[in-house]
Amino acid sequence: MSVLTTVSPIDAVPDFTTPEATKEQALAEIATANKAQKTWKQTTLDDRIKLVTKAYEHLTSEPGVDELARELTQQMGRPIAYTKGEITTAAARAKFLLEVAPEALAPQREGSDAGFVDGFKKYITHEPLGTVLIIFPWNYPYLCLTNALVPSLLAGNAVIIKPSPQTPKVADAFAKAFKQAGLPEGVLQVLHSGDNELISDIIANPGIHGVSFTGSVAGGLAVQKAAAGRTIPVALELGGNDAAYVRPDVDVDAVAEDIVDGCVFNSGQSCCSIERVYVHADIYDAFEKAVVKVLSAYKVGDPLDKATQLGPVVSVKSKQNVEAQIKDALAKGGKALIPEGTFVTEDKAFVAPQILVGMSHDAEVLVEETFGPLVPLYKVQSDQEAIDLINDSKYGLTSSVWTKDLIVGEALGNEIEAGTVFVNRADYPDPTLAWTGWKNSGRGVSLSRFGFAGFTKLKSHHVKKV
Repeated sequence: MSVLTTVSPIDAVPDFTTPEATKEQALAEIATANKAQKTWKQTTLDDRIKLVTKAYEHLTSEPGVDELARELTQQMGRPIAYTKGEITTAAARAKFLLEVAPEALAPQREGSDAGFVDGFKKYITHEPLGTVLIIFPWNYPYLCLTNALVPSLLAGNAVIIKPSPQTPKVADAFAKAFKQAGLPEGVLQVLHSGDNELISDIIANPGIHGVSFTGSVAGGLAVQKAAAGRTIPVALELGGNDAAYVRPDVDVDAVAEDIVDGCVFNSGQSCCSIERVYVHADIYDAFEKAVVKVLSAYKVGDPLDKATQLGPVVSVKSKQNVEAQIKDALAKGGKALIPEGTFVTEDKAFVAPQILVGMSHDAEVLVEETFGPLVPLYKVQSDQEAIDLINDSKYGLTSSVWTKDLIVGEALGNEIEAGTVFVNRADYPDPTLAWTGWKNSGRGVSLSRFGFAGFTKLKSHHVKKV
């Protein structure tokens, strides 16, 4: 039997193994899901809402949630001070989706709700796709899975969830919670696999009726290619190189704290973390000094210590990628502002957070996704220069403008080519708003009432009275 080995980034040694699904097991899951979905779609939306609500109550109940938080820290390295917050935030996000579901999935009627108008009754219903494959990542697994799982189940789909081999226990925790809540057998199944060829075969299987993928651009393109011979919906929430622009009217010290947090929280391993910071020349020197002060005070170390703010990145390979970006920036005229030795980082997957300045704009850290605790600063002379540089990117997930002038901030946001624009905030997917990527950052929508559309197909009903 083949197994998947999860290496903890804390000590870079194998932590545990998970049995890997065979092709036969994957095909059996698809058949089971298709059969279960035929019954599940007949249940009422009210019943589905009650069941999903109960599942999240099980997921977040004490003391189990504390153990899930510790497991998550062990699997992907985020400090224990923050992992429980992801689980409870996922439940809060689910709560919003549960509340908006009746509106999002309600039939749309033409004419009077009473029925026939001039001898005709016309309406549109939201029908489930069938069986949906949800592929979700290790960096925010509870949140990313919730984004797709809740609307998919509420719409009447069966789901097969495929976690990252880095965080397999998250999928198992969801399966357990939904079983405790009474979800019928086969409606939610877990597929543990690190076999890209098998995943491609599953996507191409006619028993899969929709795919939701959250991960890298390369992974998203592979999913898109696997589905290219079919016409099923494929939702892609991919990477970014999200920018922040700091205008000269800000409170420098306060914004420096927010910018550093937006860059390095979760060791910078977020699709919507701030990855490049454009700072107006009028305040550049003061802002640079403030950012150095803020970042230098961070505590880097053992993620199982509640006082730790930054732990390791997810793997030694990831560490090497981050260090390669630092090296590239230095080779292109850049300077690292945090002296070596400021942070005591062990070998393995720990990366000392760093501030980079002075590099040319073709440096990888300014054009590619980083996924590491870096704060790249770049001086600009005007609002227009900042907007031009922000938009000169193949990505478009989020961007932020920092200013006391909200009118100007919103106006600049209107010029930015991204799915979400923040003013005086960053790195916060709000469930009331549509989460969507522009350019290479994705396709489709999650969250908000629009997040249900990708998991349904429309059916028009046109009835003539005779």
